[in-house]
Amino acid sequence: MAQRRGKAVRVLGASSSHSLIRRILSAATFNGRMSASVATAIIALSIVMVGSAVHLLGTSVRSAGEALVHPATAASTPPLSAAEEAYLRALWPIHGDVERSAVRVSLGTIFYKTGDLERTALKGRLETGLSVYQKAEAQISELKPPPSFARAHEEYLAAIRLYEQAAVEALKTFSDGDDAHLVVAHPLSQEGSNKIREIGGRFWRDEFPPN
Repeated sequence: MAQRRGKAVRVLGASSSHSLIRRILSAATFNGRMSASVATAIIALSIVMVGSAVHLLGTSVRSAGEALVHPATAASTPPLSAAEEAYLRALWPIHGDVERSAVRVSLGTIFYKTGDLERTALKGRLETGLSVYQKAEAQISELKPPPSFARAHEEYLAAIRLYEQAAVEALKTFSDGDDAHLVVAHPLSQEGSNKIREIGGRFWRDEFPPN
């Protein structure tokens, strides 16, 4: 059952990404022309964002309990201590909220550029996302990581702050009407996503399987 569900998610991702990329390329074309560099950048962005959404769909079929039963431990890795397991259990729901919000904001930005999402709707997603990130930062700051997780804890907080910076920058679009803020925000958001993916791979190895 799980294998069939995983296959369905991958098929959905492939079909959706092809359609979305075509629409983004169409939206970014001016007078029938587009530079190769712009086309390449947009395709890369689309693949990253859609891939994140598909990844989230795939991991969402597991419960938090399932994810924490098998944290990032290999045969050669010592078992988690009680403090480590308690920390991961506390972090997991916060991690899920952050991931869902990041994907929703990323896809919202793409749909806005393709004309499938109104400006007010994108603003709402960004404002909600910023609220989620700020709440997550406060919640994670209150956690007491064991010494073995202290560095990863600080790195995770740094990633959350990158998401916050990206949302604040993107929201400037609605104060001065300049969509260039969305372009400036993207590298910040992408860096935050990369950091969380790397940390998540250490904490929950099954969440980010090898390509």
